[in-house]
Amino acid sequence: MAGLEANSTLKRLRNRYRLVVMNDDTYEEVVTFKLSRLSVYIVLSTIFVLLTGLTVALIVFTPLKLYIPGYGDKNATSELRELKIKTDSLETAVKYKEQYLQNVMNVLQGDAATKLDTTLLNIPTPEKIDD
Repeated sequence: MAGLEANSTLKRLRNRYRLVVMNDDTYEEVVTFKLSRLSVYIVLSTIFVLLTGLTVALIVFTPLKLYIPGYGDKNATSELRELKIKTDSLETAVKYKEQYLQNVMNVLQGDAATKLDTTLLNIPTPEKIDD
């Protein structure tokens, strides 16, 4: 039974079909192709493999590979990490300086809301020394 199904599938793949391209106004045949399902499958598979191969070759043999995440140079990755750390530290320094300048401006304009230190201090009383 399996032999008959395989034979019929192969027979269907090899059946010949005619593809005719006709002019719609004059009904004249412009091009005629004799095709089979197998030949169409082979042509489409070949085109797919060629396009995939060309795409892979384009990425591997050109600088486009540097745009793929994780594929870049290790030195560049470490440099980027160092630059990120420097940038973060510079951002915090700029934030602190802006806060300082804002406080100085508030003091010069008289808008400084002074916060009193309300914590209790335990100051020991000095001992008297008797002579």
